[in-house]
Amino acid sequence: MSWLKNTWFRDPKEEILFINDTAVRIRAGMMLSIPLFMALTLFDVAYTSPWIVNPNSIEDTYEVNDASQIIYSGEMTRRTYDYTVQTTLLLYGLFELFAGMFVWTSRLSPTIHLSTYLARNKRPEWKPLTPKRFAWSLGISLVTLCLVFFNPDTVANWVNALLGANTLPTTYNYIPYWFPVNLVWVCIALMWFEAVLGFCLGCKIHSLLVWMGVIKEPCYACNNIDWDAIKRKHEAT
Repeated sequence: MSWLKNTWFRDPKEEILFINDTAVRIRAGMMLSIPLFMALTLFDVAYTSPWIVNPNSIEDTYEVNDASQIIYSGEMTRRTYDYTVQTTLLLYGLFELFAGMFVWTSRLSPTIHLSTYLARNKRPEWKPLTPKRFAWSLGISLVTLCLVFFNPDTVANWVNALLGANTLPTTYNYIPYWFPVNLVWVCIALMWFEAVLGFCLGCKIHSLLVWMGVIKEPCYACNNIDWDAIKRKHEAT
């Protein structure tokens, strides 16, 4: 039952925390459902008709257009979009990204408990938490941008009230559709790479920044050495 006590941490009391990358990848596969749902929403908003036609009101006008197509008249209303479900899912995604960063918050995450349970019979792959924190921080930034897109008026009212000026418009969405449409596919790709291939772009960027000296970090590979196994090997020889 160590998976329940420690969640996906090797030892929650370690000074430098290590997490089970197998569980992390399982969790990434679970969380992939959120950007996939957002992609479907954005496709519906950007590429489907903004009008709702009442089929009972359609009548033949007995006229044709320049292309010799029959013209019909009917009652139609412009669609209104309610992003309550999308906002709730994105807020949950923010919670999950934040929850994985610390020991005490990890115990509140359903996906961490479930992924750790599913990985309990697999050989753990211990990797340092700090690069994952960096990657998840980038994820938090992307999710926040999506939240702004789905709630532009709410965010604009907050910003305008904070600054005491009409800095952002409240009558139209100031974030163009192409931005979240492309952003969500980037999120899908990154999460797929981690879940299927075990490739974490955020971790690679973190490693590059450490190599460049921008971020000062200890040698995690050194901290991940199993000294007891080495000792047993020497004793055996």
